[in-house]
Order: sequence, then structure tokens, then C-alpha cells
Amino acid sequence: MASSSAPFMFLALTLLSSFLALTAANLSQDFDITWGDGRGKIINNGDLLSLSLDKASGSGFQSKNEFLFGKIDMQLKLVPGNSAGTVTAYYLSSKGSAWDEIDFEFLGNLSGDPYILHTNVFSQGKGNREQQFYLWFDPTADFHTYSILWNPQRIIFSVDGTPIREFKNSESIGVAFPKNQPMRIYSSLWNADDWATRGGLVKTDWSQAPFTASYRNFKADACIWSSGSSSCTSSSSTTTNSWLSQQLDTANQNRLKWVQKNYMIYNYCTDAKRFPQGLPSECNTS
Repeated sequence: MASSSAPFMFLALTLLSSFLALTAANLSQDFDITWGDGRGKIINNGDLLSLSLDKASGSGFQSKNEFLFGKIDMQLKLVPGNSAGTVTAYYLSSKGSAWDEIDFEFLGNLSGDPYILHTNVFSQGKGNREQQFYLWFDPTADFHTYSILWNPQRIIFSVDGTPIREFKNSESIGVAFPKNQPMRIYSSLWNADDWATRGGLVKTDWSQAPFTASYRNFKADACIWSSGSSSCTSSSSTTTNSWLSQQLDTANQNRLKWVQKNYMIYNYCTDAKRFPQGLPSECNTS
């Protein structure tokens, strides 16, 4: 009897896993288009989200859920060709004047010139923690995975599984860390030609519009915050949510060093001219 039911159980489990994968991939269940007057779209049965920018307006979306810690992945394909003046922002943010924020921003450029990946971390309204990178591939030719690991000890930015930045909790030396305010995921495509490309020297070429960025394969292994409480319980935190205490192993520490040696183009922690009174205290903990 048991052996005859095995194929049925296998089929049922296969169908169930397929259903879960489909629901997890349906972007319309996870996000709302919040602005852009039709320029943001969720298509292909929820598999693909696109944002567009023209001279009249950009567009944007936000997550339905708020999160307090998590490992969040999204695949993006950036504006191709002459994207100078455009910014594709993908970030986590809370509300209020003392907000927390974890930023990916992709600064467009002239055809053939590399995108700049701009990262920043705000805690209680204080940012000025920029690190910028070139990428080791063309981010407009295909989709690539951009990830944020956010737990009480650290924030790790990764690209296709390779860590590019780690921001550690330095509360012990008086540096605020994002850990008390739930954040939503936001993304927008907008015109920032007053600063985005070569400090604003290169303007947006509107003859190339509309500019379009695409998103797919969202995954959030995260603590959802709802009605003042977290979906992560203390009993499940260490077992099912291993990312809550995850840190970089030796191999990933070496990959991080490789990226920062070869692809980092700006680091606030080495900009002594910007901080004549001394570099921010968290810069001494890396």
C-alpha cells in the first residue's frame, strides 16, 4: 500500500512546490505600483515588473509588507544604451524624520561607459556613508541578482551572490544601527541629470526615451512586521532563519576584498578631505 501511494505523494509534493514557487514569483502579490501614471507595469502573470521614465514622469513601486530584518533578493535588468542622467533606485526604507534606509542606486551613463552602483546606509536619519562601485559585467544585457542581508549584527550588500559591502553594527562605539524600525522595499526610475552622471555635466537625452528597467524573481526570506509584531519568533529564529546570525565566512571575506580592491571607485571611509575633523568612527571597525 505504501509503495503504491509513493508516486501520488511525489506528484502531490511536486505540484505543491510548483504552486509555492509560482506564488512566490508573482510580483503583484508582493508589490504595488505607487506612481508613474501607467509607466510602472506588472506583466506576464506577475513574473515581470517594469518601470519606465520619459520627459513627463518616472515611476515607482513599493512592497505590500514591511520587514524588520531579512535576506532580500531581486533580479534587475537596467536601462540599456545611453542611460545618462537616469537613476534606478532599489532600497529599503522606514518612515519619519529619523528614518533608516539601505540603498542600491544605479547611476546611468553614456553608451559604452559603465554604470555606477551607489550604496548608502542611513540610521536614524543620518547617511553620508556612500560607497560606489563599477560592476564586472554589463547590467543592461541580462538580469542579475542584487541582495541585501540585514540582521542585528550587520548589513551585507551582494551582487550575484558576491558580497560587495558590509556595514557592521557599531552601536558599542555610539553609531546608530538600523534595527528598530521596520522598512518597506521601494524602487523608482527617475531623472536626476542635475547630479547623476559626471556630477550633472551629462544630461538626459530625451530622444532615447522611454527608458525602462525590469525586475523579476523577488525573494524575501525575512521577518514580516505587522500590527506591531514580527513573523519571526524567538524559537524559530536560530533554526529556520539562519540568516539572522549570518556573517561572512573566509571565502566571502576574500571575495569582498577582491571586489573592493578591483571595482570600488569611492569609499567615504577614505575621504579625509570630506571629513576634516576625522573619519566617521565606524570606519575604524572594518
